[in-house]
Amino acid sequence: MSTISTTHLPLQGRTAIVTGGSRGIGAGIAIELGRRGADVILIYSAPNSAHLAQDIAERITSLPHHPMAFCIRGDLGNVQAPRTIVETATNWLRANGKEEKIHILVNNAGVELAKSLGGITPEEFASVYDVNVRGTLLMTQAVLPYLVASGRIINLSSVGARAAFANLSVYCSSKAAIEGLTRCWAAELGHNGTTVNAVSPGPVQSQMLDNIPQELVEAQKKATPIEHRVGTTEEVADIVAWLASKDSKWVTGQTISASGGWAVY
Repeated sequence: MSTISTTHLPLQGRTAIVTGGSRGIGAGIAIELGRRGADVILIYSAPNSAHLAQDIAERITSLPHHPMAFCIRGDLGNVQAPRTIVETATNWLRANGKEEKIHILVNNAGVELAKSLGGITPEEFASVYDVNVRGTLLMTQAVLPYLVASGRIINLSSVGARAAFANLSVYCSSKAAIEGLTRCWAAELGHNGTTVNAVSPGPVQSQMLDNIPQELVEAQKKATPIEHRVGTTEEVADIVAWLASKDSKWVTGQTISASGGWAVY
């Protein structure tokens, strides 16, 4: 984790929404944005994740500079959820004397499916695309009226979007769709300085990694130039936090591979 002093808070005064913020990469991103000064709104979906989200929020609010944090439950597989989430978020901001403005949106929430082509059902296909693709689109639409000029939208993809992994076709193709949305939204939203980028992690030590075939993970580790290991949530979070900052203002429409060199774009 990078060292950010309390006198150098590049995201202070900004509000970030992080979907899938209760665990794994999303939790790491939420904490890092808070460390850099942002107030963070964490979105989680499962009722049993409420305590995890609250733990992350408490870690953020206990930082020396005391950023604010708030947890909202919302299932992005439900078409009504994004609008309800953003309404709840803006009400919270107003109640705390803040402007109803969003500076940073991190579309991190996602689900996976490891299944061979012949066994994929329409319901399983929809369950992945409804969250990973439609949920990202609807969440971004809901935030747009509140997104400031020079806002930051950061979508989480995967190296799987450009790689060939057996039995992961639905998940990988959903991430390829995310990269396509990223490029088009960058072209559409850049007129006022807003940037839209994607971060594409390789294997990261997280709960989601446990559901990926281990032989695939081991093969990727062997082929990763940096230390032949999986990444950490902190390493991905540092990249996202940079994209959320003013320092990245001339970067948009890009997908950054966060894979220790396993994938080179």
